[in-house]
Amino acid sequence: MTIRVVVADDQELVRSGFAMILDAQPDIEVVAEAGDGGAAVDAVRRLAPEVALLDIRMPGTDGIEACRTITAGSDCRTVMLTTFDSDEYVYEALHAGASGFLLKDVRRDDLVHAVRVVAAGDSLLAPSVARRLIAEYTSRPPAAAVEPSTRLNVLTVREHETLLHLARGLSNAEIAAALVVSEHTVKTHVGNVLSKLGLRDRIQAVICAYECGVVSPSAEGGPVAASPAQGRKPPPGKPPLG
Repeated sequence: MTIRVVVADDQELVRSGFAMILDAQPDIEVVAEAGDGGAAVDAVRRLAPEVALLDIRMPGTDGIEACRTITAGSDCRTVMLTTFDSDEYVYEALHAGASGFLLKDVRRDDLVHAVRVVAAGDSLLAPSVARRLIAEYTSRPPAAAVEPSTRLNVLTVREHETLLHLARGLSNAEIAAALVVSEHTVKTHVGNVLSKLGLRDRIQAVICAYECGVVSPSAEGGPVAASPAQGRKPPPGKPPLG
């Protein structure tokens, strides 16, 4: 199947460069380029692509508002283009429904990989990117705290552990090593976590983990496991897995 993509960036050279890289792939077609968020939204409505590549900062309708509109009104998934060192809007982009984040100086192969991953229904949350997202997210207080007992009790102990590792930014392979299980088993756990908690992807799982108190930022800004009083208690008759 050909992955249809809309590329939106107000810098023409950047936009054209990304479009050329993607269009050169046999399984990807750039169906439209846009210089601002409003044009990107219009293109998505007209052409129904699988993926929209959006610069966070654009004139008029910015990438965050475009992302929010696109994810609310279509099945198109969004990848945000950002510079983590200067962008102040990663937190908002998370809640707008972004499925992935790329640095503006992304390598050619990583750009192509990101589009394919997001089009397949997954999110782009590499550990290095996750640390930056987590740092940005945890630097701001959540809008409302959610008691773990009211939301996370639907998870098994293993699923709860999987959510913890997702929040730490681990890949499936790294989670498999940590839990001493196969990657296939991890994929099953991740799918169950997302399904039971009504989450779209791994990025939303990171948000949920912080808002529910599964993890909290350490003094260095990284994630640490919540205390037993904060975390989920194992179901009756099921001791924690060590």
